[in-house]
Amino acid sequence: MLDVFFQYDFLKNALFSGLLIGLIAPMIGVFLVVKRMSLIADALSHITLTGIAFHLLLASLIVPLANYDPIYMGVLFSILGAIFIDKLRTIYRNFEELSIPITLSLGVGLGVVFISIANGFNTDLFAYLFGSIAAVGQNDLNVVLFVSIFSIIVLIIFYKEWLFLAFDVEQAITSGISKRWLDLLFTIVVALVIAAAMRIVGILLISALMTLPVSAAIQWAKSFKQMFIYSVIFGELSVILGIFLGYHFSLAPGGSIVVVAGLFLLGSLGAKKMLSKLHVYAR
Repeated sequence: MLDVFFQYDFLKNALFSGLLIGLIAPMIGVFLVVKRMSLIADALSHITLTGIAFHLLLASLIVPLANYDPIYMGVLFSILGAIFIDKLRTIYRNFEELSIPITLSLGVGLGVVFISIANGFNTDLFAYLFGSIAAVGQNDLNVVLFVSIFSIIVLIIFYKEWLFLAFDVEQAITSGISKRWLDLLFTIVVALVIAAAMRIVGILLISALMTLPVSAAIQWAKSFKQMFIYSVIFGELSVILGIFLGYHFSLAPGGSIVVVAGLFLLGSLGAKKMLSKLHVYAR
């Protein structure tokens, strides 16, 4: 069954892209969950959708733009959205969480306006919303590879600082750590991961891949490092099984990946509850 994925370039691109996304999305998701910023992924995903819709609108007006991949406009809007969120945090210092719904609402509003002007949805936009195996090209794989390498390098360099900020903000600031700059950098990394993952998982579902594997990992992890490892394992398994199911049953890969991740979470909750009961009976 695996041989099929090496017979066609688009299937190889989808599989390799999926494996990379299954690695970096849960890794970034661990910090999102610990920092209680899970909803920021939803906000930035909607901003990315706005960028895609804007490109499709421009391409309908300026024909030569149709030759360029909308992923670049999506990446640009996602980064701008990350900067906008950071700016709102400084404005609403006592209500930083407002930056997320404000950005999400503006992203949805602008996206709907651009889609309406472009005369509604089309096949391309549907693929960006929910993912498509056939739509993953070599250019998409290159973008995912670049974002993966960049994200992992940044994560390694600033791991201790982000971990410190995640668990003790006040002490981290007292120690001289620049919270605003590191928060902005982290938000930009999240934005890049979302933009890179949209071809496989879909813009509307990528936040689930960042949180569901982490939620399942929490049930088993006994340390922060274990949470990282288990999150990546659940993420990779979800992507691999989701892509195979999507291909063989003609399903949108994003949906099947998220459903598999959800089943891992439900299975972890059920197994944990069962083990807890067995432990009580053993006493």
